[in-house]
Amino acid sequence: MSVKVQKSFVEQSGHQEAYGTLYLVATPIGNLEDMTYRAVRTLREADIIAAEDTRQTRKLLSHFEITPGKLVSYHDHNRLASGPELIRFIIEGKNLALVSDAGLPAISDPGSDLVRLAIEAGIAVVPVPGANAALSALIVSGLSTEKFKFIGFLPREQRERDDLLQLQSEEESTLLLYESPHRLIKTLESMLSAWGNRRIVLARELTKRFEEMARGTIQDCLDWLQQHPPMGEYCIVVEGADPEQLKEKRNAWWQTMSIVEHVKHYEEKGVPRKEAMKKAANDRGVSKRDIYQSLI
Repeated sequence: MSVKVQKSFVEQSGHQEAYGTLYLVATPIGNLEDMTYRAVRTLREADIIAAEDTRQTRKLLSHFEITPGKLVSYHDHNRLASGPELIRFIIEGKNLALVSDAGLPAISDPGSDLVRLAIEAGIAVVPVPGANAALSALIVSGLSTEKFKFIGFLPREQRERDDLLQLQSEEESTLLLYESPHRLIKTLESMLSAWGNRRIVLARELTKRFEEMARGTIQDCLDWLQQHPPMGEYCIVVEGADPEQLKEKRNAWWQTMSIVEHVKHYEEKGVPRKEAMKKAANDRGVSKRDIYQSLI
């Protein structure tokens, strides 16, 4: 396998001289003052601007007095048809700026597909960085920033959501997630079941007028939300698994047992089956449903 090197600001040799460039342009996540000079210039100079929502992008361009070249729609529902067409424009020599509704494009949106197509075609892909909700929430969280893992949006279905959270139960890095207000409480309840009562930060409306960070344990935040119903989009920052607790868990008395043997151990002590399953689930740090499924 050969290494292909892109030098973003050096004239390329061969067919790339005729190609345009794909620019990934960050836009504000709320506060318009977070737009960078470079982002404004790049959008002014681009031949084409591809946007998730052209109506939102027109408002942004109007605010910064940017007269766009060709503004086109590129989102999750039309990416398969629009992607190759946008690549063709760049191959013809046009510079294309890709923007999302807010923040960095290609993070939890179809922009990543366009990037892959561009790289496969030998097109230079250049980042124009700026605001990002997950990292903004992380740096004000007060939790560890040494190692962190971005999970993005969790699945809508509870079973899929629970399975994903369980897979992350031994992750020691700080975890970053996005969530909508109407699913926030269910997500926190799933976290509490899968991870225990860890410290978290609920960051909402970042950079906007009603920016707010709620810090506490998962249970603290669930209790607080009963009096302060979720509003706005959230970034959730969760502390990673405690290394000492993980060590204890890995050395636990039940580690060599199967789930069947684990449940049977409690039943032999006179514990009713449902309670035995609950105890085994608590030992293993999994949901009772996972234990039940394993016993079917």
